[in-house]
Amino acid sequence: MTNMNSLDPLLAIYKEKSWRRYGLSKVTQLEHALQGALLAEQEGCPAHLVVATLLHDVGHMIHDLGESPAAEGIDDHHQRLGADYLAQWFGPEVTTPIRLHVAAKRYLCHGVAGYQDSLSDDSIRSLRLQGGPMDAEEAARFSNTPCCEDAVKLRRYDDRAKVEGLQTPAFEYFLPYLKLCAVQR
Repeated sequence: MTNMNSLDPLLAIYKEKSWRRYGLSKVTQLEHALQGALLAEQEGCPAHLVVATLLHDVGHMIHDLGESPAAEGIDDHHQRLGADYLAQWFGPEVTTPIRLHVAAKRYLCHGVAGYQDSLSDDSIRSLRLQGGPMDAEEAARFSNTPCCEDAVKLRRYDDRAKVEGLQTPAFEYFLPYLKLCAVQR
């Protein structure tokens, strides 16, 4: 556990930048984060996966590429950016699923019939920039990656967390999860 004051820079990002639209969807970054975390909590996920789901798209808020780089044909590599940024507060049980949630989308597109068709237009656009569906060899390697299951769960919550007007708890509701998962430095 850690002192919550050390999380102040992270909390400031959500206070100052999460009002931005989540890609081309009708929800904000904050609404997307809260919906995902609530789904993870409701399905009984461990605290580290609730936190990973809450924070998985922080990389979109810390780059200077605008609100929807994918619409401009740019892969913002938000999964790597976010995981690297969050590593100052959280261990690999939180950061690895975040780092892998784009790979999980590519994996599901390869191995789950109809998955790609279920993606939002924004997710399909970014999928092209992120390398498209995995081939069989990539999928086999990914399935043996530590945290593969958590990354796939996170991805599924990510896909479902785009409901306009859905009521969720405030960000502060999840602060105990953050505190529980933050590593003391």
